Amino acid sequence: MASVLSEWGMAGVEALRARVEVLVIVDVLSFSTAVDVAVSKGAIVYPFPYGDRDAAQIAADRVGAELAHPRRATGGQFSLSPASLLSIAGGTKLMLPSPNGSRLSVACGTTPVLAGCLRNAAAVAKAARTIARDGVIGVVPAGERWPDGSLRPAIEDLLGAGAIIDEIALPCSPEAQIARDSYRSAGQDLHRLVRASVSGCELTEAGYSGDVELALEQNISLCAPMLVGAAYRAA
Repeated sequence: MASVLSEWGMAGVEALRARVEVLVIVDVLSFSTAVDVAVSKGAIVYPFPYGDRDAAQIAADRVGAELAHPRRATGGQFSLSPASLLSIAGGTKLMLPSPNGSRLSVACGTTPVLAGCLRNAAAVAKAARTIARDGVIGVVPAGERWPDGSLRPAIEDLLGAGAIIDEIALPCSPEAQIARDSYRSAGQDLHRLVRASVSGCELTEAGYSGDVELALEQNISLCAPMLVGAAYRAA
């Protein structure tokens, strides 16, 4: 029976990947938003787990991709900052390490994967329903991590997942229903909530308020980035 399940983070991917027809990874600040910005401009984005830059460079060289720089890098290089990708050219191959969305993307095995955020919620929901047909869709809010490596639930990902689940418009598990209802309840307060969240404040205080504003744009993108051959491309 067609329905939606939702679980958090890596454990959520591991719990759902064998039970669903498609997984939607939701990392609003900032992986999924960055992927949407780049792929909507015709770029090809390779996710890579964050932490080993030498290994990421080897992987990038193997596929002929440019390795994204750390967000704090200067000089206009491409990075995890969605704003840095607004000028990316179609056909560019970008290796994009991130500690959450990338890590989850590569853990999904053979299950089809979409990258969802507030910007493309309707487009991703439509693509997920097409892929799943009458099957089950899994929506995974990525969350952040505490210093000890444990999951920190992030409200921006809960709300982004809820926006997508709302657009999917299928029967929900209790976990998916709570995400959907949180999004509906936020209403006109959604922007304030995300800006004031831990992740929103961290980015703003680091000088990346523009990334938060890009992530808050709702349903302005018709792109549904799908992981094909180890890279996100337009579905």
